[in-house]
Amino acid sequence: MELRTENVTRYIMPLREGGSLPALAEAEDGFKYVVKFRGAGHGTKALIAELIGGEIARVLGLRVPELVFLQLDEAFGQAEGDEEIQDLLKASRGLNLGLHFLSGALAFDPTVNVIDAELASKIVWLDALLTNIDRTVRNTNLLMWHKELWLIDHGSSLYFHYSWTNWQKHALSPFAEVKNHVLLPRASQLAEVDAGLKTRLTPERIREVVALIPEDWLNWDDLGITNQEIRETYVRFLTERVAHSEIFIKEAQHAREILV
Repeated sequence: MELRTENVTRYIMPLREGGSLPALAEAEDGFKYVVKFRGAGHGTKALIAELIGGEIARVLGLRVPELVFLQLDEAFGQAEGDEEIQDLLKASRGLNLGLHFLSGALAFDPTVNVIDAELASKIVWLDALLTNIDRTVRNTNLLMWHKELWLIDHGSSLYFHYSWTNWQKHALSPFAEVKNHVLLPRASQLAEVDAGLKTRLTPERIREVVALIPEDWLNWDDLGITNQEIRETYVRFLTERVAHSEIFIKEAQHAREILV
């Protein structure tokens, strides 16, 4: 398991979505990417969540645009006139994360687009595992592209890494925020999809995903632990949540009963 690395050649436009100010850019391979910047508010932790969340979704058989590492040099975005964006680009020199741009994709609309209960249940299971708080009616982070549903934007997942010392407690938490999930009303097969998803997401696969994290994304100054210890904590957190998936499944089922 590995990600390609490309150099960004052309800054196209900022995408003013949320507070992270991603941008649309073109890389040396000629493709366009949505760039998530290491210099944005939550730094490399948001990129780690994006990377782990997207690649775990892929392991589970869900559709996620290709993720690539994008190298930004000093000249990138110099023509951008917005001072805030200029500062962001300067702070993001080095390795960032790119999401393949799905040209012509439309935002998922739960009142228009119909998906089956099995797919909805798999996505709710994924987001409960990842503690992803950002798949709501207001901001679905789901796209319809060529009549298929695609998952994007997992940077708000794994929020335990902002209070690192309590990771064991977070690993066994039920994830109450699942009550706000846009697909929860349709997720009637959470128990049924559980075994199959756990079969796919083995400890070995989790370790492979975590191994993708670039070393310099782990140079946190506030913990006093090694990069390898940080990786191991991500592995243990995710492995524990998968092993005890009944905790977040029961919470989701209870929240769904209230809704429907």
